[in-house]
Amino acid sequence: MKKILAITAAVATFLLAGCSQVGAAATVGDTKITQATVQASVDAILSERAKVDTTQMQLETGSTLNVSQLRFHLLGTLLRKLGQELKLNVTKAEIDSRRASIVDQVGGEAALPNALVNAGIAPQDLDRYIEAIAYSDKISRKLTAAGVTEDQLGQEIQKLVVAKAKEIGVTVNPRYGKWDATTADVVAADSAESAVTPAGK
Repeated sequence: MKKILAITAAVATFLLAGCSQVGAAATVGDTKITQATVQASVDAILSERAKVDTTQMQLETGSTLNVSQLRFHLLGTLLRKLGQELKLNVTKAEIDSRRASIVDQVGGEAALPNALVNAGIAPQDLDRYIEAIAYSDKISRKLTAAGVTEDQLGQEIQKLVVAKAKEIGVTVNPRYGKWDATTADVVAADSAESAVTPAGK
């Protein structure tokens, strides 16, 4: 699962701060990522943490957790749109196959909940994470075939994602933070802290 996070982190997420529709955490072109979607991921992660021993884990909390889940949904959407533009496709069979491999690597289905908690992945989002990784891998192979060296892959994918975000337009609800062009990341807003409270709390 750490490999999942490493690959995901290697492909920086690029958000352009702006006004957002009511109920939207962000919009990516014509795709709306609702606040409910992001909150569901946060709630599921917090719920799963209560079921396992987390004493040896370094886990995201507060606005950091909230922003990281928005980042995931945004990155997955951008990678999917970029992949489709490059005539790439990720099938359900590919996702299922990689999921089975991940389950085997972590020690079986019984060990999966603990691994997901450690990786900061909501159970319902695992297939989306796998899809994002698959698109990243396929884009990497396409770049490699075009002559890009391995040490330049991350930077080149970053350029493509940035260009795609600018092309289709990305907006982020200020509740979650703002885009920092100098660091190519989302700076969490103070108000994002309250968005991490589990539903019903």
